[in-house]
Amino acid sequence: MKFSVFQVSRKGGREKNEDRMGYCYTRGSGIFLLADGMGGHPLGEVAAQLALQTISALFQKEAKPELPDVAAFLASALLTAHRQILRYSVEKGMLDTPRTTLVAAVVQGGAVTWIHCGDSRLYLVRQVELLARTRDHSFLEQRQVAAAGLKLPANINRNILFTCLGSPTKPVFDITGPVPLQQGDKLMLCSDGLWSSLTDEDITYHLGHKPVSEAVPDLVEKALAKAGDNSDNVTCIAMEWETPDGFESTRDHISTDTVSDGVFASTVQAGWLDSAIEDMDDAAIERSIAEINEAIRRSAAKKS
Repeated sequence: MKFSVFQVSRKGGREKNEDRMGYCYTRGSGIFLLADGMGGHPLGEVAAQLALQTISALFQKEAKPELPDVAAFLASALLTAHRQILRYSVEKGMLDTPRTTLVAAVVQGGAVTWIHCGDSRLYLVRQVELLARTRDHSFLEQRQVAAAGLKLPANINRNILFTCLGSPTKPVFDITGPVPLQQGDKLMLCSDGLWSSLTDEDITYHLGHKPVSEAVPDLVEKALAKAGDNSDNVTCIAMEWETPDGFESTRDHISTDTVSDGVFASTVQAGWLDSAIEDMDDAAIERSIAEINEAIRRSAAKKS
């Protein structure tokens, strides 16, 4: 594999940056990750970091050097990350759970497959055209709400997400792919701090006409300038597939042609996650959810 990658994360006008991003690769497979910790709940940055650490650890364990089933891996890894966040909140005795969005893409065998939960997005641009974009799990974008016969209040904010990682309910997610890649294709993962200030046309133009090392910082600066003092965290990681031959592997230009099968590289920082990822069974998940809800109920009863 040969690809170029560039990533930027800026705090904007927020008190702290709850976004996390990174990528990992072996000789035959690469994964790109972005999570946006959700405000309105505690420790969004913890949820985002746990999600990335969990998935990157699982990727290291299973990509030998390729994943045997990319879609199955993505689904299982997302749910395991969700469970790790629930476990963390129970162990810390938290009255509310940390929560995060997630978008992740695996490039393997000349194709890309991606998963997303929430409103962190993936854009796939070929030449100067938008080939694909994820659809947010919000009432504004998702038509499943109407299809299910649910009636929304007139005053509801339709940008509100109806799913995420860390919620007491099982996350809803979508998987797309595999989509065959062509030389020069651009893949970008970003938080809502970027896409909420820019149009799809803006994003497509920059990715279509510039290398990712120029497009990403330009898009980030444009989003920050347009949002002004009220800007959300702006985080973006983008990859250009099959960068032409003739370069050495550097921080931004990666070639795995000379990487041995046992090598694993990652930009995801380690932290408090246990070194061994132990999945929780359904009963353990339900107990965790019940404990969280009971703690919230007791807290509400005391306040009343």
